[in-house]
Amino acid sequence: MGISDSIAGFIGEMLDELGGSAELQRADLANKFKCVPSQINYVISTRFSPEHGYIVESRRGGGGYIRITRVEMKPEMLIMHTVNAVGERVDLSTATALAANLHRSGAISDAETRLILSAIGNNALRPVRPDQRDLLRASIFKQMLINV
Repeated sequence: MGISDSIAGFIGEMLDELGGSAELQRADLANKFKCVPSQINYVISTRFSPEHGYIVESRRGGGGYIRITRVEMKPEMLIMHTVNAVGERVDLSTATALAANLHRSGAISDAETRLILSAIGNNALRPVRPDQRDLLRASIFKQMLINV
């Protein structure tokens, strides 16, 4: 397990223990994991983003903190929020993160997740020009979510 996985696991456990919201000190986490603070920033920005179902607030300075809150919604609300968040275009990594969040929250099943990812993947969109794939991917993704 890499350092990023360890940091993400630790933060996830804290969120579970504290009811879905935690305030963290970047420097304390960096000391705990013997890494630079930018590593903490990287983990938070890649693993605890809105696409993954989290709200992150940050206050810099001497008494600065990072507050991470897990967003809990009813499955129908989460799906509609995701549809509205997609917009006209979505790249594959963002769509994958959104689908994983929906699956993790129980809004879509394992089979639905696999089907959606298959339909919006680059292999399925191969006949479409690369500069048009994100546009088509967003349309397919939203339509599949609306009809789940």
